[in-house]
Amino acid sequence: MNTEDGRAARYVGVAWSADGYRTAQLDRHGRECAAPAHYSAARTADLVRDLLADHHGGPPLSVVIDSTNGLLDATLTAVGLTVLRADPWHLPARPLLGSAPAHSLALAAVSAPGGLDRLTVASGSLAGRGEEYQRGLARSEPAERELRASGRLVPHGPRGVDAVALTFDDGPDPRHTPRILALLARYGAHATFFTVGMHARAHPDLVRRLVGEGHGVGGHTWSHPFLPDLTGPQLTEQLDRTDEALGRAGSPAARWFRPPYGSRTPAVLHRIGASGRTTVLWDVDSRDWSQPGPDRIAETVLAAARPGSVVLLHDGAGDRSQTVAALPAIIEGLLARGLALVGLDTLLPA
Repeated sequence: MNTEDGRAARYVGVAWSADGYRTAQLDRHGRECAAPAHYSAARTADLVRDLLADHHGGPPLSVVIDSTNGLLDATLTAVGLTVLRADPWHLPARPLLGSAPAHSLALAAVSAPGGLDRLTVASGSLAGRGEEYQRGLARSEPAERELRASGRLVPHGPRGVDAVALTFDDGPDPRHTPRILALLARYGAHATFFTVGMHARAHPDLVRRLVGEGHGVGGHTWSHPFLPDLTGPQLTEQLDRTDEALGRAGSPAARWFRPPYGSRTPAVLHRIGASGRTTVLWDVDSRDWSQPGPDRIAETVLAAARPGSVVLLHDGAGDRSQTVAALPAIIEGLLARGLALVGLDTLLPA
């Protein structure tokens, strides 16, 4: 457990709900020390700016999120903030769609100093829970075989097809998604974007642009949670509300679904399959989320890609400028091998 937050004098809980984020700030004694605030999902940049200004303007501050919020930590850690993750056993029960209240998140850090996992760019959102994640994958293998046989789960496309699917998770993002779309258009390439409901609701114009430019759109939950922490009804609500946001933005119902982090258990996989969605994993992980540099991202993709590959990249929930910078080398390298860049609707059999 990485818990280097002992010097924090203030804890800011950041809760999410269907309409955005709420904050609550407590001092180390659990007393409220700032007024609560609300930010719509379209004002995430304002939230980050205000947290950073508050951090520099007073005593040391730590931000506390929970395991059902995978949309903020990469941005917050990248700007130098200390980010702690509270897990279900630290918190009261959550609503059908939303995290624990902001006050409860901050209080979890106050009540258990040094007891919450600290997130970093290198660790990602699941710091401290890697073994649990791997156990979930291992237990899911029989369910995966069953779903693959029925066409409800795919890790890649047919190996006999000279094509590759580039996929982008966690958007749409007004900073990075348009730049990625411009590069795809330059090369005449198509991709598939696994969007989160919170961002689709905040930026419906970008969803419309994805569809209008011929790219595929899949679902990626509402808030990018660690799926084993959700109840069955909470998972269904995340799926359905994301589809609802995509539909309002003009996207057809999402046939494809990608679990955040690839996290899964047998129960999670069967619920997704029973919903009529097809779970899409990947066989090429660019690891662009770890910010290794554009050259390294491109090298990782080109070293692993082969006919039928599904490549995991990101266009949202963090600074994706390295991904944008790596994309020309990735596209040119794949095209030079005679591999077409197509959407999942083209790569995968019906």
